[in-house]
Amino acid sequence: MSKAQKPDAQAPHLADSHALIRVHGARENNLKDVSVEIPKRRLTVFTGVSGSGKSSLVFDTIAAESQRLINETYSAFLQGFMPTLARPEVDVLDGLTTVITVGQQRLGGDPRSTVGTVTDANAMLRILFSRLGTPHAGPPSAYAFNVPSVRASGAITVERGARKAVKQTFSRTGGMCPRCEGRGTVSDIDLSQLYDDTKSIAEGAFTIPGWKSDSFWTVRLYAESGFLDPHKPIRRFTKKEMRDFLHREPTKVKVEGVNLTYEGLIPKIQKSFLSKDKESMQPHIRAFVDRAVTFTTCPECDGTRLSEAARASRIAGVSIADACAMQISDLAVWVRELDEPSAAPLLATLGHTLDSFVEIGLGYLSLDRPSGTLSGGEGQRVKMIRHLGSSLTDVTYVFDEPTAGLHPHDIQRMNDLLLRLRDKGNTVLVVEHKPETIAIADHVVDLGPGAGTEGGAVCFEGTLEGLRASGTRTGRHLDDRAALKEGVRTPTGALEIRGASAHNLDGVDVDIPLGVLTVVTGVAGSGKSSLVHGSVPPGAGVVSVDQSPIRGSRRSNPATYTGLLDPIRKAFAKANGVKPALFSANSEGACPTCGGAGVIYTDLAMVAGVSAPCEECEGRRFQAAVLEYHLGGRDISEVLAMSVTEAEEFFGDGEARTPAAHRILTRLVDVGLGYLSLGQPLTTLSGGERQRLKLATHMADQGGVYVLDEPTTGLHLADVEQLLGLLDRLVDSGKSVIVVEHHQAVMAHADWIIDLGPGAGHDGGRIVFEGTPAELVAARSTLTGDHLARYVGG
Repeated sequence: MSKAQKPDAQAPHLADSHALIRVHGARENNLKDVSVEIPKRRLTVFTGVSGSGKSSLVFDTIAAESQRLINETYSAFLQGFMPTLARPEVDVLDGLTTVITVGQQRLGGDPRSTVGTVTDANAMLRILFSRLGTPHAGPPSAYAFNVPSVRASGAITVERGARKAVKQTFSRTGGMCPRCEGRGTVSDIDLSQLYDDTKSIAEGAFTIPGWKSDSFWTVRLYAESGFLDPHKPIRRFTKKEMRDFLHREPTKVKVEGVNLTYEGLIPKIQKSFLSKDKESMQPHIRAFVDRAVTFTTCPECDGTRLSEAARASRIAGVSIADACAMQISDLAVWVRELDEPSAAPLLATLGHTLDSFVEIGLGYLSLDRPSGTLSGGEGQRVKMIRHLGSSLTDVTYVFDEPTAGLHPHDIQRMNDLLLRLRDKGNTVLVVEHKPETIAIADHVVDLGPGAGTEGGAVCFEGTLEGLRASGTRTGRHLDDRAALKEGVRTPTGALEIRGASAHNLDGVDVDIPLGVLTVVTGVAGSGKSSLVHGSVPPGAGVVSVDQSPIRGSRRSNPATYTGLLDPIRKAFAKANGVKPALFSANSEGACPTCGGAGVIYTDLAMVAGVSAPCEECEGRRFQAAVLEYHLGGRDISEVLAMSVTEAEEFFGDGEARTPAAHRILTRLVDVGLGYLSLGQPLTTLSGGERQRLKLATHMADQGGVYVLDEPTTGLHLADVEQLLGLLDRLVDSGKSVIVVEHHQAVMAHADWIIDLGPGAGHDGGRIVFEGTPAELVAARSTLTGDHLARYVGG
């Protein structure tokens, strides 16, 4: 009997054949049947101009399908509590692994959310102090500023067999300061900003945004509650009426047969406005809060948010409030110096987490820093911390421009972290524009050739050397270097800043020249934003375009956000002799079947919901009768389908000439958004597109000083040149432009540079250079000067 033949030892294992993520026929957003094969356990960088489809491929197709498939592994019961995810528009998508997305979405804006709470650092510190702190304050919750102390007693009856009432007592020791409720600040409300006391409620005394005379839940509730005389001027209220008006506890009342809850004006304002993070408010609401409310440091806890018992408990002379206020790099040293064998594993884990902060370039932060004050780049790096020490392998990590907000000096550190994640056996997908990060890629996918409808195709797949030789837009611009200006503009004046001490600034005195392009630079955490946003007086004439996200639903689009739709609707109404409201998909002209959305959304409970074009309006969003009205031979749906460039020409001349619309469209073209369609939902725009949309909107503001926060974020190498042209046009039109920026091309193009440093946190906060770019390159006395000299070949 012959022996069975041994299998060939050299034959690859079948499991090793699954080495690719295969995408065939992707059509999400502007993708045009894209097919790519992405190697696993490698670093792949996706490049292309803003709006070319990078995020649509990486986030909306690969990451979204991975998340959807993972959700399907849970029970139907659990899926009922999860967001329903639709399957991306793609024919074939296989070889997926679990995806961890590290995007640039801002961290939670809750007033009690800090750097320590969004990572595990605060939780570990609380356990440490509950074990080692003296005097002992209680369990870990006794050191938590978001846990109030609770005491209760009473009786409960359990309906089981012979029912019997059992007396129960309950207590929980929390660390929340009772005065400020863990916020660190207390508010004082200026009542004159809430109402005009010379008027009665019926005469429209309230001056609160959104409080209209016919509002059932606000003004009418106060007028018809029965506690107040709505026809008496507020200044003539009796003491009892004033107490009921301002401070009454929640009380059930009936208004027109409807049961409602009445409460005093001050607690109502505190709940509706002051319980939210100011940064997340709409601009007009934020302006009202700034006028009406004064925030001061809580006098009881001195801004630490903690109760007296939590503040009194110490380890080696340091309280938990002191520890959270330390710069993280200093806190890491303090933790390493603690010699306590009983807590050795906890100290080691906490030390590793704090070292990760330092390693990732965030050692200048403190754990008590509110998370809402972090930039998008800082927020993304904070999210990375929990993954650095993870034991997981064969995971796909997806990053959205991880170098955003990083000085050239810090980019190498970020590159090292990306390579470390790859070398552990993970697949790393990075959407990026910076040549320094593209240079470390194992595989490059270049999308384009243009943006919007002109993009959505794969222009190149392969190595970095292949990209350089490919002739694509990215390949041609990969080695672009902006030259130093031959001549710089002469300032027309100066904006004086004296004794600036916001955050880590060390009493900075500086004159920012006016009438020129000034670039403020320095390593991350050196104090640039603190100087520009925290010290430049925000009075008349200063227009600030920061990186806060645009808020809008899937009904919002460039036409509604910029105010372009108003002159267009009026032009249609005038040409056809009808009401402007007919030409709004959110008003009278909306298709009754889809409500003006253009699609029908079907919620399938535990199964992912689906959307389909509305059969009634065929996705055009308007009633058929509205589409009978024309302007310049086009109906309103055809106008909203136009690109910005096409619309600029359409409204610039001829029968459809509308100067108000043309001015807005010209600004959109100036910031490089000519390819967007007017009706494209804001939810489909990339981060770079949204920031430039905001810039175009602010260009209409009447101001002499423009302050821009990293306007190159999300910009392709080819688009930076267009941005420099825009900045030049702003300055040449008589504006002063101040730019916080790390991009060397913008530095080289500046008339004046202010460099902060020399390091981050308490190692920064000082002016280390003021002068022209040429002088900075010649001196090479700072980190910025050294990198700029290498960039321009100096």
